[in-house]
Amino acid sequence: MWLKWLPWKFIIHKVARAQGFVDPIMLLSRFNRFAQPAEVLAPTELLRAGAVMHARGLINSQVIQHNLDWVWPYWAERQFEPIDRSFIPRAFSLTHINLTHRNWTAVGLPGFETMPVIDARGLLMPFFDSWSVDAWIIAADGRKVIPSKLGDALQRIEIDKGLRVVTESKDQDCSVMSSASVELRNGIPFCCMSVQGLSPVRGHLIISIRPYNMEGISFIHRIRLLPSLKGWEIDGKEVVWLSEKPDISRFANYKDGDVYHWALSEKPQNLTSIECDVGMATTFAGFKLSPDTSRQVKIEIPLLRNNASKREFFPVTSSAQLLWEESLKASVPVKFAVKNYGKLYDTALRTLILHTPLDSYAGPYTYKRFWFRDAAFIVYSLLIAGLHDRAKRVIERFFHRQESDGYFMSQEGEWDSNGQALWAMAMYCRFTAAPVPQNWLSAVKLAAAWIINKRADSGNGLFPAGFSAEHLGPNDHYYWDDFWGIAGLESAEFLLICAGEHPEARKLRHERLQFLRSIKKSLHAVSVNVIHHRAMPASPNRRLDSGSVGSLCAGYPLGIWPCANSRLLATARFLFDKCLINGAFYHDISHSGINPYLSLHIAQVLLGAGDSSFSVIMDAIANLATPAGQWPEAIHPQLQTGCMGDGQHTWAAAEWISMVRNCFIREEGENLFLCGGILPEYLKNNKELSFGPAPTLFGNINVQINKNKENKIQVRWKARWHGKEPNLQIAFPGKEKVKVSGDKGQWSE
Repeated sequence: MWLKWLPWKFIIHKVARAQGFVDPIMLLSRFNRFAQPAEVLAPTELLRAGAVMHARGLINSQVIQHNLDWVWPYWAERQFEPIDRSFIPRAFSLTHINLTHRNWTAVGLPGFETMPVIDARGLLMPFFDSWSVDAWIIAADGRKVIPSKLGDALQRIEIDKGLRVVTESKDQDCSVMSSASVELRNGIPFCCMSVQGLSPVRGHLIISIRPYNMEGISFIHRIRLLPSLKGWEIDGKEVVWLSEKPDISRFANYKDGDVYHWALSEKPQNLTSIECDVGMATTFAGFKLSPDTSRQVKIEIPLLRNNASKREFFPVTSSAQLLWEESLKASVPVKFAVKNYGKLYDTALRTLILHTPLDSYAGPYTYKRFWFRDAAFIVYSLLIAGLHDRAKRVIERFFHRQESDGYFMSQEGEWDSNGQALWAMAMYCRFTAAPVPQNWLSAVKLAAAWIINKRADSGNGLFPAGFSAEHLGPNDHYYWDDFWGIAGLESAEFLLICAGEHPEARKLRHERLQFLRSIKKSLHAVSVNVIHHRAMPASPNRRLDSGSVGSLCAGYPLGIWPCANSRLLATARFLFDKCLINGAFYHDISHSGINPYLSLHIAQVLLGAGDSSFSVIMDAIANLATPAGQWPEAIHPQLQTGCMGDGQHTWAAAEWISMVRNCFIREEGENLFLCGGILPEYLKNNKELSFGPAPTLFGNINVQINKNKENKIQVRWKARWHGKEPNLQIAFPGKEKVKVSGDKGQWSE
């Protein structure tokens, strides 16, 4: 107990000054002055993640720039090349991290946690945050194909027979093509890579084990050949199997340099293993290439570490294709052969399925962790895509994260999570017309009480200052949090009414309306000082800036106000006019890049208001998808490559599904609008567009749009409502809405 009486601040101050360091107490004090007083400076989870990333970056700084004769991953080759547009000066950078090419794609199987990741040049990371496998060609006359050193490569994702990423690299008439997927062998997931090499002259196809990945160094201390010589054991716990014995095999440790330098050496090396105290062991297997004759090598990596089995190349006993077909069976089909929209939708569906084995993950690598914020949007997209069982499984994982006071915590200090958890639960019950599970009710009541109590703590009717959605800025009273709090109370009210607990529901309604009045009062006060006087800043203490995008949630996805609400439209127009680069939303704060999912939030509000400029944003985001149909969290505005967050962002995929769906079908209050995002040019060449059968809040509906014999636009629908028919309207952008009715019908202009 006596420890707490020690003058710690004084001691730290004196020690820092004596050693010539900046006083951390003083620094923290000045840091806090830029934010509103809050319970939590920043979520511990984010501070921990940042510390881990920069620790990796510090190691990168000690390794890469001193060994530029090595073969490095694509991001490092570009970022360290002084004549490349991706070059970043490093003079005062203590850490070297990937800031220019955060683009990658995961492969895997539905329901499995293991997600091997492939970068833009085919580098394969089989385990989470592990070493990687790379493939090159070294020809006898000195020609080389080193994919990470090439400016261009072709990459695509194949989804017709499972999930596969194919990468093709060519240089000087030599080519390397790799294909990566995950298959099942006797119930064990295996990362499978097929590599094909072709050279016009004699040479070798090289398969190399690399001590790094898409974020930087990932240590390897020991590599040994398997007894069969067809593969390696790495650090005594992971195994890489090759389909045949190599013609040459080489090893190197950090003192020797990169094993790459031994590729053309005629000097025999009779090693069967290598150890490296530094953790930079490398190896390769070389397979002879005859002129103009392709050679294929297959690689299999069991994705269970410390796998006891010694058997190599198990027979296929389960089909990845069948697993994927089963997981997609209930999904909503789309015909949208416009600017690659339909294929991006199909790819996004697989991204959602892959990243929801039980919990939902925001990405396969950097963000392979849980946030309620991402989970809410992921659950919503699973629901509108027809994947209801999967959505429920994700929701069921919420409850063990609820604390005794009712707080749903994924990161401390964020006040939006309770609203997001409750909203996801209500959306599940509304889309499925299922009764509220009894085991949800106590959690719902606790969560709603937490919202009420937390709001009462602030004294201004809003939530206290908090870190909010982390990309909005320093701690503040963010309207994003408040609108989610409103949605949480409304959702809890709905769930309690469904459960027959009407008195409790009425209390929540009263609290919700009080909360909404406080928000309106705050916005009215703010309007006096805002140039675009109806537009909403991020908080009462901020001027209009790109953080205003958070305030759009009142329209999309929450529907607290209709999208045509003057405040929402003014905010969307401000963002559209001031914050777009080449048609997509550039977020100055935190992301410092183009953000795909926030771009689509602006597009959703514009679409809901009947403003056809939503298509400018939708086109831009489609064009910014990687060749494998993915979006990183933030995109470099000049390079158009990932610059922040995970290289495959699940929330972005979820937003694309929602955007496509709302082009065909969109609810607002008691209205169900059809065709709100279908422009006339989408129907050129007599293409038929369709979506469904698809769930809505009112029941299932199938919508088909085409041109009839008179070249007039025709809309057909077939529905099965849960109960009362909604107010059904045809709502093409820029045209008068037309009221129609019936569970089956047809309309033409």
